[in-house]
Amino acid sequence: MPADDLRTAVRGSVLLPGDDGFAQACRAWNLTVDQPVAAVVEAADADDVAALVRCARRRGLSVAAQPNGHGASGDTDGVILLRTGRLDGVEADPERRTARIGAGARWEQVQRAASPHGLTGLAGSMPRINVVGYTLGGGLSWFGRRHGWACDAVRAFDIVDADGDRARVSAEENPDLWWALRGGGGDFAVVTAVEVELYPAPGLYGGRVVWPGERTAEVFEAFVEITGNAPRELSVWFQRFQLPEAPPVVAVDAAYLGDPQEGRAALARLDKIGGALADTRAVLPVERLGDITAEPTDPTPGLGHTELLTGLDAETARALTDGPVAPLVNIQVRHLGGALAEPRPGAGARGPLTEPYLVHLLGLGLPRLRQAVASRRAELVEALGARAGGPKPYTFLVPGERAADAFDAQTLERLRAVKRSRDPHGVFRANFSVLR
Repeated sequence: MPADDLRTAVRGSVLLPGDDGFAQACRAWNLTVDQPVAAVVEAADADDVAALVRCARRRGLSVAAQPNGHGASGDTDGVILLRTGRLDGVEADPERRTARIGAGARWEQVQRAASPHGLTGLAGSMPRINVVGYTLGGGLSWFGRRHGWACDAVRAFDIVDADGDRARVSAEENPDLWWALRGGGGDFAVVTAVEVELYPAPGLYGGRVVWPGERTAEVFEAFVEITGNAPRELSVWFQRFQLPEAPPVVAVDAAYLGDPQEGRAALARLDKIGGALADTRAVLPVERLGDITAEPTDPTPGLGHTELLTGLDAETARALTDGPVAPLVNIQVRHLGGALAEPRPGAGARGPLTEPYLVHLLGLGLPRLRQAVASRRAELVEALGARAGGPKPYTFLVPGERAADAFDAQTLERLRAVKRSRDPHGVFRANFSVLR
């Protein structure tokens, strides 16, 4: 596409290959992912998004909306990469218990707006994650066991459709898109804003307890015991870490949405394990939810892989706790269940997640480590055997996987039908397209 076409069509910034700043502008958050795009456009507002879509359609090109590059797959050859960072407004309405959130806003902004009113959104562990992208993929929150998927909290979307027209999507308006956008990814429209429900936050108790690596079996046993009868207000993760040039450690991360005293009691089992190296458990405002795991907020090279687990029997425990973490840096097990597993009337494409646990494996994507990381990851997945599998959350897909890895066959076919109906010319390209 000639540069003049784009620069005439939109008021936001346009960068093409060879322009100063182009390489930085098209970079994904995961530095192992290359994004070969035709142009990068940072839209000025929702009207600018509509103008860009109309321009791309006339030229037979595709648009990939990507606020900050999380979840990138590299499937962007020849597309126009749309950055929505300027659409970052957040308006909380404490009386209606809702928030209107622009396409470029991050969870830290929503939590800051909601916290003074004793409310919270269904945020994940990283405060800088984009709200819209996270929600389109389902949105697995610290509070999901209590309130379900983040996409279940959506009341309406503002979109630009494949014709470049702005529209509203809700249970009453555009019902096919209403179903698909709630967990089916970004293959069907560009979402310019979302209205979500906020939930009461009477208190938040959470943090991380860390022990030396030799306590791994004991900590895992406590994790199994706690999650075996955990209240819905409690979410707990088991973590093994092997950071470069550091001794291995094992940790438990937890968040309890409710009375902090009840949260302390629910985690009392951890106090029976001696030798803790650190314990950050405390009463927190919801705007500091990200303090629990303190995940990196800058782009990093990572090689991740996620599987769902049917349970934590003795063989699964051995696979996850025996042997070294390295050359991985993290073996993480999350407790799911609760509201995440329950069918909801009128639910979107995400649907219930019946497996009670999720395991996430992460290694550094440095060239000298990639083969070793892939081998260790494959070894662990093989050891888990039939206890691992099933459609995983869309937002946990990584390069090399497909949308078919996130949905059952019936859901995937319905998503493809919506895509063909709503975007027959392929104007939109999600990170993981339902057609690929």
